[in-house]
Amino acid sequence: MTGLGVEAGAQVARIRALAVLRIRSRALAVALLPAAVAVILLAGAAGDRLEGPVWDAARAVLTPVAALVLLAAAGIALVVARARPAMSPTVPVTEEAAPDLYRMVRDLADRLDVPAPSAIALTPDCDSWLEDRTHPSHAPPPVEEHQDIAGAGKQAQRRQPVAPVLVIGSPFLWWMRVGELRAVLAPVIAGTGPSAHPDIAAARRFVRGLDAAVAVASAPRRDPLSRAVLAGVGRVARLLLRSCRIHAAEMERGVAAAAAERAQAVDYGLRIVAQEQVGLAYAGWDRLLTRVALPAWRMGRWPSRLDAGVVAALTELSRRDRLAEGFASRLGERPACDLLEEPGTVDEAASLLAARLFHGGPAGPGPDWSPVDWSEYPDEVVDRKWRLDAARLHRVLDAMGVRPATGSASSATDAPTLSRVLDHLTDTGPAGTTETARTGGPPADPTAALTTDPARTTDPARTTDPARTTDPARTADPTGDPAVHPTGSRPDTTPPEAPGTSHPDSGTGGTTSTTPGTTAPPEPLDDEDLAGTTAPSATLAARLSAELAREEAAPSPAGTPTQASPSPTTDLAALWDDRALPLFPLQPPRTARELLADHLTAMVCCAAMDTAGATPGLDWLDGPTLLVDGERTADLAPKVLTLIEDGDAAPLRVWLSQLGIRPEKPVRLG
Repeated sequence: MTGLGVEAGAQVARIRALAVLRIRSRALAVALLPAAVAVILLAGAAGDRLEGPVWDAARAVLTPVAALVLLAAAGIALVVARARPAMSPTVPVTEEAAPDLYRMVRDLADRLDVPAPSAIALTPDCDSWLEDRTHPSHAPPPVEEHQDIAGAGKQAQRRQPVAPVLVIGSPFLWWMRVGELRAVLAPVIAGTGPSAHPDIAAARRFVRGLDAAVAVASAPRRDPLSRAVLAGVGRVARLLLRSCRIHAAEMERGVAAAAAERAQAVDYGLRIVAQEQVGLAYAGWDRLLTRVALPAWRMGRWPSRLDAGVVAALTELSRRDRLAEGFASRLGERPACDLLEEPGTVDEAASLLAARLFHGGPAGPGPDWSPVDWSEYPDEVVDRKWRLDAARLHRVLDAMGVRPATGSASSATDAPTLSRVLDHLTDTGPAGTTETARTGGPPADPTAALTTDPARTTDPARTTDPARTTDPARTADPTGDPAVHPTGSRPDTTPPEAPGTSHPDSGTGGTTSTTPGTTAPPEPLDDEDLAGTTAPSATLAARLSAELAREEAAPSPAGTPTQASPSPTTDLAALWDDRALPLFPLQPPRTARELLADHLTAMVCCAAMDTAGATPGLDWLDGPTLLVDGERTADLAPKVLTLIEDGDAAPLRVWLSQLGIRPEKPVRLG
């Protein structure tokens, strides 16, 4: 039954491949048809058979048309043949670096009776696949020849079929055991059998060439002539792609079905267990990137052992979750990373590639883009992140003219304290933004909805909307163009005016003074995310969002990784397009409410470290965490949200008192 299934799947794939090749043949026939008719007309004139004014006019019109069609077809064929197909960014693994891994793959291919993959590469993702890299642009640079006849024997080598490259997800090597990895790779390696069929290989090359031609035509160009020519090439390539889309999809389904049927004879029982590990590894990898790696990337540091971190994260998950019990017992077996000669070097390369793909960092380490070990993560990333966020929070409060906390021991020196933040966010009046959310309409005076102190001055000429400003490093277009906000407005990165700045277009010609104890002119808000917050929280969140936008939009030093701009050292010879980084952004832009919650949490953690002896820590599933007496504090977030949304600082103050944190004491900022 298995043999019948394999043969049926391969037969379906071959039939669909022939359908794709027929579309290619029809396109070629359409291109040659005018030339064939023109040849017939010219041959008839040479033989004195097709004479007369009608035939002469037909020859005069059709001959140049045929020449133009031939030139256009040749140009399109040249673009399709020369265009570089897309190639996944991977970390190559040579046979010298992983002889045991290559030996296992070849043994598996022999058992499946299929060609072995030509090479192995790793990708920082939880997936595995075969990738055809037979295009000349994907080949390594030619070796310098010292023969009497340069290029002797090249034609014979080029005609030999080359098996695809096996791409393995790097988290699999660290989390899975050798037997589990073997079972997971069996269906993937079995796909080299159908891929070796000439018709399937030719159909795949044609589809990849069309896709690459569309990418070439879509690339931005300033030359009007080349843009017009490539626009025509792109239209033809898209037309052909639409024509063979269904056949190509069914061909790939047939190849996958044939490979799955063939792989059932190898480690079938173990594959069921291994598939559970695939889902678990994906969950742990995603959690590690978004909760642990992303904060470090934003700080200009990249964890150099991400794959090893997956093992720690999933081990922690198995300790907490009853459903994951028993998974940690597998750790006594031989891990698949033992198949590598130097696992640490490979892990470091995969970690750097992950930072480049998911965050857009530089291609190599530098003074502002340095690796960080897991043992250094709490001090180098967590502590530094909290203190920088707390410093930004107090800079915004200074710009708003917020007074130090009443009765604070540091009020005379204006030292930063947590009490200053708590007193400012404590709402003593009605929340205008909450009322707006309930009624569904804006208040009569947009600025009055944000003002809780009558002494605060307001400048109606200011129409800046900082609440709609998000982090441009997270929302900017990968090409470097300004990002478009979901509501249709561009983020405002204009810094608020300094105290005493005049507004020539305000109609008064005067100045707006800001003295200590008064707040700088607030801006009208229409961000729905801030509708459920108090007025002081909404204003502070908007200012924080604008401040962060200005920092990200400011020119960064050479080598500083930013998501809004490509790497300063772009490798023009790279085999994959690195101009659209990050290729896979991890999270949507943080809202103003989330920014305020993060900054307020950072301020609380700084106060805990400076006044109660708390320490920064790393939680493998939740990222940066605060440790009090060595125990993780997990109940801080609800208190922070209560203060932001309701203006009630009582729950947070009780929590601080229970842990011995003194909010009136000054803290050290970054």
